[in-house]
Amino acid sequence: MTGETGETGTAGTNSATGASLRGRVAVVTGGTRGVGAGITRSFVAAGADVLVCARRPPETLLPGSRFARLDVRDPAAVRQFFDALPRLDVLVNNAGGAPYRLLTDVGPERHVRVLELNLVAPLTVSLAAYPHLRRARGSIVMIGSVSGGRPSPGTAAYGAAKAGLENLARSMAVEWAPQVRVNTLVVGMVRTELSHLHYGDEDGVAAVSRTVPLGRLAEPSDIGEAAVFLASDAAAYITGASLLVHGGGERPAFLDAATVNRGLGAPG
Repeated sequence: MTGETGETGTAGTNSATGASLRGRVAVVTGGTRGVGAGITRSFVAAGADVLVCARRPPETLLPGSRFARLDVRDPAAVRQFFDALPRLDVLVNNAGGAPYRLLTDVGPERHVRVLELNLVAPLTVSLAAYPHLRRARGSIVMIGSVSGGRPSPGTAAYGAAKAGLENLARSMAVEWAPQVRVNTLVVGMVRTELSHLHYGDEDGVAAVSRTVPLGRLAEPSDIGEAAVFLASDAAAYITGASLLVHGGGERPAFLDAATVNRGLGAPG
């Protein structure tokens, strides 16, 4: 496997789940920061040989991982990248995201780019990786979002893409069984180095955290450990599934607006 290499860390089993990826080769798209970095760290800790790819190299390569430059929106580059790999056991389609834009604030071309990155690119990457994964009887983990299951004002195209991604994963799971398992992590709000762009300062993060039943935003490691589970033999009979990793979801707004049963079931 080619690419820049980070300092080797200790590998074995995931400390939270006990799941092992020892001897597995994994590709994590967009695995250099945020949720992707959390997934990469968890995979390395579980014993995987991890290759992360993104358009730009990280300032500091995550220990135990390798890096290769790749734009997942470029089908030719994606095919060339996977054709050059000697082996692949696990693919994590993590690359994605979108800025806050109301639908009428920008032209349709901007929204199409969001759809390309968050839905078309994972399809392109999965198809290119399929021959390797079929031989290895491997696994794909899609990184979805709660935005795909509820209205997403300001990120409508992103929400639509994530809804489509979850459906795509279910269809892939049926078409590619039994050789390749395909599952989705449906991710809620995560505290990353870019949290301030979504939630504001520390007071904003704290206020948003109070809306989550578990009382905090997810850490990237929470997502990483769930991804390790789905990629490991511990989930050998799980495919076509959507695992919610959202701290309990969102408290229904009507409960706080209603004038009866005040104080019952309110967040602590």
